[in-house]
Amino acid sequence: MFSYYYRYSLNSAHSKFTKLFKTVFPNGLDGYRTPAASPSVSRRPSNPSIRSVSTNATKTSFFSKWSGGSTLAVPQPIIPEGPVDELIISGTAFGFGLFNLVFSLLPKRVQGVVGFFGFKHDRKHALQALAVSAAKTDVHSVFAALVLMTYHGVVLLLSGYQADEAHILKQYGAMIASVSERYPTGSLWILNQAKIKRMSYDAPGAIAVLRDGLKPDREVSFKQADTLLVFELAWTLLAERRYEEAAIEFVRMTELNNWSPATYYFIACGCYITIGKLDKAQELFDAVPGMIDKRKMGGKDLPMEVLIKKKIAFYKEKQKRRGGDEKNLVQCMKISPAEEMAIFWNTHERISKAVAEAHIRDWASLTPRPTIRSAYMETLDLPPPPAEVPLDLDTPDELALRSLLLGIVHRVTEDFQTSRAFFQDAIDKQGDIRVSTWICGVAMFELAVVDLKEKETTGKEGDGWAEVLEGAEAKLDKAMALAPNSTDLSSRLDSRISMLREEIGIKREMLSGNVEQ
Repeated sequence: MFSYYYRYSLNSAHSKFTKLFKTVFPNGLDGYRTPAASPSVSRRPSNPSIRSVSTNATKTSFFSKWSGGSTLAVPQPIIPEGPVDELIISGTAFGFGLFNLVFSLLPKRVQGVVGFFGFKHDRKHALQALAVSAAKTDVHSVFAALVLMTYHGVVLLLSGYQADEAHILKQYGAMIASVSERYPTGSLWILNQAKIKRMSYDAPGAIAVLRDGLKPDREVSFKQADTLLVFELAWTLLAERRYEEAAIEFVRMTELNNWSPATYYFIACGCYITIGKLDKAQELFDAVPGMIDKRKMGGKDLPMEVLIKKKIAFYKEKQKRRGGDEKNLVQCMKISPAEEMAIFWNTHERISKAVAEAHIRDWASLTPRPTIRSAYMETLDLPPPPAEVPLDLDTPDELALRSLLLGIVHRVTEDFQTSRAFFQDAIDKQGDIRVSTWICGVAMFELAVVDLKEKETTGKEGDGWAEVLEGAEAKLDKAMALAPNSTDLSSRLDSRISMLREEIGIKREMLSGNVEQ
């Protein structure tokens, strides 16, 4: 009964927002300002062009549009005449935009179920509506800006490729500047200042902003928001290979948030493994199983913790096979669990070339040495593998994981040919992988990203884009097939695929000239 009432209420709210939107915006959103002052030519402009201004239009109030008196003039910029007008416009745009954006971000499998109950969505329209709301000055504008910043941050981090990254960064920056001016000490705006720096490849700047925002003597402190600052700081430090600092922040997360202490400890354990502090790593690792048993959501393990439990069993089997002490499992962990978990947050995507090369050096030195060689790997003066010592990586799971990681970091260095070879190598091991079955779907997704980034780098316009876009979409279909519901964290990959498909659609519109102006 409750479930039926909930669906009815949700459907009713969705219907009302849609009707209200059509009433308040009978001619659409074209005449409304958005945060980016001078937009990219590839997206809907922030202000209408001169051609959109009617020379014979008469000035009327916002409410007069509901009561007739309209003329067949070309739409002109609509400027609310008072706080009530602005409240209605901003609130309607925010509600409509938020509803549609949330539905559009659901995994495709869930969208099919939701669509059965009558929910429709249009992500492009949703983002435009939120941008209109964010450009206002009422209370809805702040929430709209927060939603947009969160969305842009996720797209920049997880989609792998953006059709018009410059526009996203510009609109993101404009919103941060506007809201930060009104709320300079707000933790959420400090968080987004750091995020845009990180997305702009200024990780040291992002770390400085986050450190400053977490100072003990700051004027305003909001624990829930501070948790987000620490979380962002931990991942940014990990991305910069500042492992001990990252470990400290991940452990600190367990004091601020109870989402999954086991995950935070598992990542921190990996950080200490990388810098050779195995005793500290083992101490954290030993606490993980108890944390998983203690913390369950609805009587079930969290998806991330399901994966961690499988990894613990995997390492126990490996250590036993090698004749090692099961009380010192960290000794057999040659690829840091922190770097493995970082794949799910796409942490390696926006690292510097120097950091990428440091990763290549570490992973290429593991035995057996990779058979795929890149120009940079040929310059490495690695010592010969020690004789009569067990191989560092002795399972298809580990070899596939290394290939996936090497594919990602070689793409960062723009060595697309080697990147593609490593991703394909990971996929080719599909039949032999026993535990990390998620690797092949992610590798196929990353192959699609390679195609798009390589084309973007070698030539933004001209011939060949249609084939690249079609090929990327075909790879995304294969990635979905490689990651059924039974695969660990398949819903996360599903969401990434959905975001990348959206970017491919935008790129196709840009190339065809059918973008909205």
